[in-house]
Amino acid sequence: MPHDYGLGVGFEPKHIDRKAIHTNLEERIKYLHDFLEFGPADIEALASGSKYIKQLIPAVVNLVYKKLLQYDITSRAFNTRSTASSKEEEEDFLSEETPQIQRRKMFLRWYLIRLCQDPTSMDFWRYLNKVGMMHSGQERIHPLNIEYVHISACMGYIQDIFMEALLSHPHLSLRRKLALVRAVNKILWIQNDLFAKWRVRDGEEWADEMSIYSFASSREGYIGDKKIIGDSSGSSEDDRSSITSVAPSTAQSVAPSTHTTDSSRTAQSGNVQASACPFAEFAKGQSMETKIWAEGK
Repeated sequence: MPHDYGLGVGFEPKHIDRKAIHTNLEERIKYLHDFLEFGPADIEALASGSKYIKQLIPAVVNLVYKKLLQYDITSRAFNTRSTASSKEEEEDFLSEETPQIQRRKMFLRWYLIRLCQDPTSMDFWRYLNKVGMMHSGQERIHPLNIEYVHISACMGYIQDIFMEALLSHPHLSLRRKLALVRAVNKILWIQNDLFAKWRVRDGEEWADEMSIYSFASSREGYIGDKKIIGDSSGSSEDDRSSITSVAPSTAQSVAPSTHTTDSSRTAQSGNVQASACPFAEFAKGQSMETKIWAEGK
């Protein structure tokens, strides 16, 4: 519920140190948490609903890469490592089946799994900040320079997929759906800010101090020397189920009657294609079709 700050006579707004939110990651995160009212209710919703998010990850990854490969400017970046380059590649554009794209899909799966972990830890937000930095052409042996317009569009697309899929879940109560969607949206908006902070010019007078968060390693999946994704110490079962390219068999945890979704199919323009969504069985007989249920088009 929104807080009543008593905006009446004598009300004094909270003080936010402008320099601090530009130079101190922890202060920036505290401000964003407070402004977005990200709190215990969101943390509980994420903890109790993470299994539903994880079941969607394989389908989300496939949809995102289909989208990125639809446009030459984003597809070319998998070869050039930059969307700022207009140089035409002589080789053909990559397809979903190429090893390079399969590897990138694996990293996106790990990233989305990471979003289901502990947001009460500052390491969680440091990781999201590093993801933002990594796409800005900094702190890497082989720079990756993806302009913000493409990043923000992709984040909006991911947000839309999750919102649509979670709100159409066949068994969750409306209260739980709304709580989970709100929590996921807040996480994604904070991540979006942590992409933007490496791109926008706000606070540039403190540019030197913004670099105080140095990273000893440019390897993906690490913060400094600490490996934080893709290891065997976390939820290995969740990792294995999410790294498959089709819907995981653990979809049965959503409802006993839910089986593998390869049999769930959607027709469009005379073509029948398989869906990767664990909730697809529940779409049968319904006129409304979601992105997730139509995955594969």
